Amino acid sequence: MRKIAKLSVIFCTLLGAMITQAVAAIKSIDEFTDKLNRFPGYYSFYADTSSGKIYLDVDKLKQPFLLQHSLPYGVGSNDIGLDRGQLGGTYLVQFERFGDKVMLRALNSYYRASSSNPAEQQSVNEAFASSILQGFSVVAEDSDSVLIDYTPYLLSDVHAVSRTLAQREQGSFNLDKSRSAVFMERSKAFVDNTELEAVLTFTGNKPGEYVRQAVADPYAITVHQHHSLVKLPDDNYQVRKFHPQSGYWSIEHKDYSAPLGESMLVRYIPRHRLAKKDPSATLSEPIEPIIYYLDPGVPEPVKTALLEGGQWWDDAFAAAGYKNAFQIKILPENADPMDVRYNVIQWVHRATRGWSYGASVIDPRTGEIIKGHVTLGSLRVRQDILIAEALAAPFVKGDEVVSRLHDMALDRIRQLSAHEIGHTLGIAHNFSASTKDRASVMDYPHPLVSFDANGKLDITQGYAKGMGAWDTQVVKYGYSDFSHGDEAQGLADILAQNRELGLEFISDSDARAQGGAHPTAHLWDNGTDPAVELLRVLDVRQKALNTFGINNIKTGVALSQLEEKLVPLFLFHRYQVESAVKLIGGVDYDYEVRTANAVKGAKVVDKAMQKQALQAILKTLDAQQLRIPESVLALIPPKAYGESKTRESVYGRTGLTLDAMALPEVAANHSLNLLLNAERLNRLAQHKARDVKHLGVEQVMNALYRKVFDASASSGMAQKLTQRVQYLTAARMAQLASSDKVEPEVQAQLRFQLMRVAKQFDQQSLFSNVSEETAYRHELARQVNVFLASGKWPEGFKALKMPPGSPI
Repeated sequence: MRKIAKLSVIFCTLLGAMITQAVAAIKSIDEFTDKLNRFPGYYSFYADTSSGKIYLDVDKLKQPFLLQHSLPYGVGSNDIGLDRGQLGGTYLVQFERFGDKVMLRALNSYYRASSSNPAEQQSVNEAFASSILQGFSVVAEDSDSVLIDYTPYLLSDVHAVSRTLAQREQGSFNLDKSRSAVFMERSKAFVDNTELEAVLTFTGNKPGEYVRQAVADPYAITVHQHHSLVKLPDDNYQVRKFHPQSGYWSIEHKDYSAPLGESMLVRYIPRHRLAKKDPSATLSEPIEPIIYYLDPGVPEPVKTALLEGGQWWDDAFAAAGYKNAFQIKILPENADPMDVRYNVIQWVHRATRGWSYGASVIDPRTGEIIKGHVTLGSLRVRQDILIAEALAAPFVKGDEVVSRLHDMALDRIRQLSAHEIGHTLGIAHNFSASTKDRASVMDYPHPLVSFDANGKLDITQGYAKGMGAWDTQVVKYGYSDFSHGDEAQGLADILAQNRELGLEFISDSDARAQGGAHPTAHLWDNGTDPAVELLRVLDVRQKALNTFGINNIKTGVALSQLEEKLVPLFLFHRYQVESAVKLIGGVDYDYEVRTANAVKGAKVVDKAMQKQALQAILKTLDAQQLRIPESVLALIPPKAYGESKTRESVYGRTGLTLDAMALPEVAANHSLNLLLNAERLNRLAQHKARDVKHLGVEQVMNALYRKVFDASASSGMAQKLTQRVQYLTAARMAQLASSDKVEPEVQAQLRFQLMRVAKQFDQQSLFSNVSEETAYRHELARQVNVFLASGKWPEGFKALKMPPGSPI
């Protein structure tokens, strides 16, 4: 017993000593940071220059704030999608302490309970998982604050660069901490936000094509990643109800306290905070204007164009009752574009042309936009100039200054600036606007050009200028001040005005050609009638092709560069094809909600309009439409020494020489894939079954058969083009006839058409007339018969890919 008692005394003594040492090891924050540089702010931090560490003073435990990740320095590839200035995730987070650890918890804000009952709120919180983003060790503490080493989290891949590279099949890369460090130049603290940045290097093997194209050493990719710790806005912001016809995106959450029989989904529109100084005035200055800052690195004349286009929005805000509510300025020197205090328009360079976009930092609780961030691809303007030069053939002498063509491209840049800013104001695409006199900058515009009586390209109407009627109405919905009125009634009145003005709103998925059915919502189109406009565009294209040649390039430019100008010209009609084809099997509808008014519902497009569109689409399969003029083929040589093909070039099957069949093939295949679309054919069959007055799949198939398989050309390129279209059509029919996406009744129609082909093309004896045409017809009949017997189309030929088009 004495030994046990003695051991107990020794154990207690040792335990007491260990506790004393542990307590003594935790220094006060002042003591720990005595020789460190302090940056006071929302979350104050300390920088240890000797170790390269950042220590964060966490004086707000269990107090939610916003955490925003971003990418200040990018990879420079549109295909990889890791751009300079790209916003990453926005999280509602809070720091929580667990013993000697501090956790950064991302709260699950989607699932909520609006009830005042704390137990009901807690039941929702416990039902859906939160996420611990990072754990930190406490290195020092005071009675009301703890100090943590934030460096490991700052030097982690929060932007998922490694994952993105893997998903894009660009290699397996991992963060190399030995080549990563805190970037103090962009690490700062302010009253309502703390900004921290790091230089991160990712090393790997087998880098992909896009990495090799854009990175100095493709085995070591160095980017910057940024953390913004942002104080939540006050409670004075007023949410605004989302309506599917409002033209805004929605920020939603699920309310488990919703009464039975009512929807649990709660939707708000995202928007900036804006209020009038004098709510009773028809036109008032705002309490605080919305200010956007333009990247000072934008060159002239693009800089002026971006400023002018972005400033168009102030006209829309004026119509909503504000004076000088929307402003654009140049970003101040030394200002950090990732700082959440600045709405920014960045001019972003990439190895190839690519998309521009508008993103925002949004409070997930309310939809309030904290920061708008616009990314504008710098190569877009050059693509517009290239298209204009391809159409105009302006270099008669070889050294002309084509300022009028550049002016059209700058008009597009003005519109692009307004478009992407619109997204950061909370506004969605409206792809029906082009049919209403180009009513919105939130559509995707195609250059509206023509040739005058003298054969000169007229670009005066190339791109619209200023706000459209829809843009004004959508700003009214989102930003009108109803503090002295009935907001619900005011918003309803604006939607009623939209209907009175004949303004439609149809957005992204409904506007796509593959699967889409809406007759007015299209990308890169013009005109009130898509089929009529397609015929007009084909005429413009043909006139430009007839004059295409040496005058399309300047003196001193290699003739081989004509190839890259030929591509967008030859495919100038590609997007209007997408517009016209949606009339076939089309259905007209709105984003309706139930009201006291008559219901529009879903109406099948008039048969006459569908037949007109079908004839326009079939015209794109004519050999004369598909043929590249001999004068063009005889002019363009293989690539000059020192040059090489790019993604904008023609890739065919004739080696280094320009393949005369490549562009015709991709153009024809484009039309065929759109016309012979599974969803479209299924709709046609169902429409006809519902009412015999509608256009049916058999009528479309018969018209296509007559156009393609009954066509004949005795010799030359016309014959070869006719044969290629026949082959592509048969292959597409076979593909759909065995697809589980196609209804069996439609599959029967496709197989019947293929049986017609086999019978018609195999009537002659193989040895009675050994000609190229006979050989071809027998071979096509053989392949069709193989498919009809086995259900598989013979291998051996794969259609060429369409060259890049979007964004134009």
